[in-house]
Amino acid sequence: MSPKSTKHPYPPYGSHFSRPGEGRAAIIFLAPAVIGFLIFYCIPIIRGIHISLTDWNLLEEPTWVGLDNYKRLIEDATFLNSIKVTFTYVIVNITTQTIAGLGIALLMQKVSQSTLIRSTLLLPWLVPNVTIAAITLFILDPTVGLLNHLIGLLDIGPISFYGNSDIAIYTVALVNSWRNMGYTGLLLFAGMQTIPTMIYEAAETEGASTWQAFHHITLPLLRPILVLVVVVSMIGSFQIFDTVSVATSGGPGNSTRVIYLYIYQKAFEQFDMGYASAMAVVLMLGLMLLTIIQLRLARSNESDLD
Repeated sequence: MSPKSTKHPYPPYGSHFSRPGEGRAAIIFLAPAVIGFLIFYCIPIIRGIHISLTDWNLLEEPTWVGLDNYKRLIEDATFLNSIKVTFTYVIVNITTQTIAGLGIALLMQKVSQSTLIRSTLLLPWLVPNVTIAAITLFILDPTVGLLNHLIGLLDIGPISFYGNSDIAIYTVALVNSWRNMGYTGLLLFAGMQTIPTMIYEAAETEGASTWQAFHHITLPLLRPILVLVVVVSMIGSFQIFDTVSVATSGGPGNSTRVIYLYIYQKAFEQFDMGYASAMAVVLMLGLMLLTIIQLRLARSNESDLD
């Protein structure tokens, strides 16, 4: 009697689809995302790279200039300053937003996990940046602003938060940190829910303090989510435009002229589309490089949870 052959109920990992039609269904479900990616990302990127190699004022036919636009970038003091200003904004924004979000997540973990509180934390994030900028223009106004009225009670003179070139970019960064810290906190709080409670219970049994549990358990096991949040926030921070456009228009001087605003001004105010596209390509490549470096250094694809 020959032994009965046994078949595994599931195909081995990496094998073909086990049922007829599964491959077709997968293609159907993936097609909208793939088509959208090609239409709204790949084609515009290729088109943008092509425009960056031309001199085009939007009114006449583009003229091929090769790498001349990229050579202009090296000699453009305003472009170099916009890179510096943007990096300042990103560092301040990411640092404060991540620290505040982590603090909010810890408070929600320890104090309250109420759905109402979670919804309230999302309210600033749901308000458009343009509205936030308009509101803060009144709150931070040196003459009639509420914040200046409050600090005036402490005998501190009125501060022109948006009008002082030394602090304007920091003001923009902190305003956007306030707007996004609730959303960041919720993402980190969701990541904390994946950490088994038995690990904290074992640490508590061993006499670990709250700080030791946070430092040796929460942070290492939260690393993949934390890296993802930081990378996504960094990409969004480099794309800051609306808050600066409404609140300062790049001023005073060039103190808040971030790279996105400078690209917009070159393209649609000065009609130098080729040069603006070159800046956009450089920004895209820079973001790709920073993202790859950050993911590799933080080992985002690894987890300390065994």
